[in-house]
Amino acid sequence: MAARYVKTSRLPEMDAIRTLVDSEEHGAGPSLPAELRQLYGGDLRFPSAKSDRPYVISNFVSTLDGVVTYRIEGKAGGATISGSDQTDRIIMALLRAAVDAVVVGSNTVHDVGPRAMWIPSGTWPEGKDLLNKYRVDVLHKPELPLVVIVSGSGRLDLNRAVYRTPRTVIVTTAAGREHLLKAGVERYQSVTVVVLPDVGGKLTPEAILRMLQDQFGAKIVLHEGGPTLLGEFLAEGLVDELFLTIAPQISGRLTHTVRAGLVMGVEFMPETAPWLELVSVKQKAGYLYLRYQVGAPRKPGG
Repeated sequence: MAARYVKTSRLPEMDAIRTLVDSEEHGAGPSLPAELRQLYGGDLRFPSAKSDRPYVISNFVSTLDGVVTYRIEGKAGGATISGSDQTDRIIMALLRAAVDAVVVGSNTVHDVGPRAMWIPSGTWPEGKDLLNKYRVDVLHKPELPLVVIVSGSGRLDLNRAVYRTPRTVIVTTAAGREHLLKAGVERYQSVTVVVLPDVGGKLTPEAILRMLQDQFGAKIVLHEGGPTLLGEFLAEGLVDELFLTIAPQISGRLTHTVRAGLVMGVEFMPETAPWLELVSVKQKAGYLYLRYQVGAPRKPGG
């Protein structure tokens, strides 16, 4: 398909997005409103939910050499990797606006700034009205998605802004709930604590998704990390799409340091590794914005 350039009218200072690959038939349902479609450089639609669970998309930003976090105090968030790139922030906002729930691991919550809230306008405040109109008028969803914090231990800093978001759910274990109660979680009327059975102190992705579907009617879920939680979802075959921004920087690694890659905590063998199908490629300046559909492992030699 021929490349096309999309210029924006709402944000004149923003460089044009170049769409290099676009599978226009991917997904169904309502299209983006014209202004958002112009900013994104095309449409954004998703397949229907699975029969037994929500449809799961994930979103990360990575350096050229595969690092998704520096793990440096005050510089551990994705904005350090992306350089606070405007298009990356807009894509993140669009994905949050399109889903019923945003799932985030407790380590990721700890690593970012205390004011992070994981709502659509959190990364693109100037687009708040456009995002609200898209969610409410086009998708017929509540103004904000659920923000779902996964913490088996329940050891969370409840002073962070995310726990004052109107629709926050903490998913934890029975032991984690006791810790949260001691920390005064009941003071936060906007927070719902959901206890799930654990396996060796860990919550299973399958149980999390089933709960979101059964208790909150979630049909599409956005997974925002971190790498360990993403690895757990991938290992169970519970990620359907990956949105990945490639930032034009190189992090590097020393032999004695751990700078997390996209997936941590699990290791696939060649016969079990997921393979992905490219859905779209967008480019602006030195950045690439990739969308993949996650497929099944390939047979050796296939």
